[in-house]
Amino acid sequence: MHAFVASASQALLALDFDGSLAPIVDDPAAARILPAARAALSRLVPLLGRVAVVSGRPAAFLAANVGVDGVTYAGIYGLERWEGAVGDGRVVPDSSIAVWAPVIEQVAAEADSALPGLLVERKGAVAVTLHWRTAPERGDAAAAWAADAADRCGLHLLPGRMAAELRPPVPVDKGTTVAALAQGMAAAAFAGDDAGDLPAFAALHDHAANGGLTTAVSIGVQSAESPPGIADLDVVVDGPVGLAALLTQLADAVSARR
Repeated sequence: MHAFVASASQALLALDFDGSLAPIVDDPAAARILPAARAALSRLVPLLGRVAVVSGRPAAFLAANVGVDGVTYAGIYGLERWEGAVGDGRVVPDSSIAVWAPVIEQVAAEADSALPGLLVERKGAVAVTLHWRTAPERGDAAAAWAADAADRCGLHLLPGRMAAELRPPVPVDKGTTVAALAQGMAAAAFAGDDAGDLPAFAALHDHAANGGLTTAVSIGVQSAESPPGIADLDVVVDGPVGLAALLTQLADAVSARR
């Protein structure tokens, strides 16, 4: 991270939410950022070129639960952005997804009927996520149902940790979103823990290989459920507690150079 610290004023720090800034919990609505991570982000915002949270969560959830002004909140992998202060802003969706809103609601209603007892999380009109963390024995059936629904309705299927998300088939993911946020920066780092984060790691290193960045750092937030590849990244920390500690160390290091 030394080269990243040296380029702090022209550096992007982007982070996943669930499993990275916040521990994984049975009820997604109950997930909360660790206080130490929030405190570190508050310190880093004025020190770095840009700080962003890029997550599958809705942008409004991120703004409310991270609660740090000056952070860029990119929700649903970048299909939504939060504009304005955390307590007085608004969600701006990607213009390409409006036509898919009825399809998303149709699939959510079908999931309610076909998968009784499982959590069907509606992410506004942008996406729907099926969760089976509280009923892992139903995971195979739920994943199969999600795959079939994606094929029938022309949606994109994104597997997660004991979850499957269905969203519009538009070319937006954490990779494209983080690459766009890194434009004009000299250095960039991304921290994540799940399969949906892998495109962001790849995008940053591709951007660096093509001369767009002098420094790209992939930070893996490791857990027992981590997909292959997380343990082999540039920096690996032990869960959200480890990431919060790293962010605190980063804030200390950048402050010391001032």
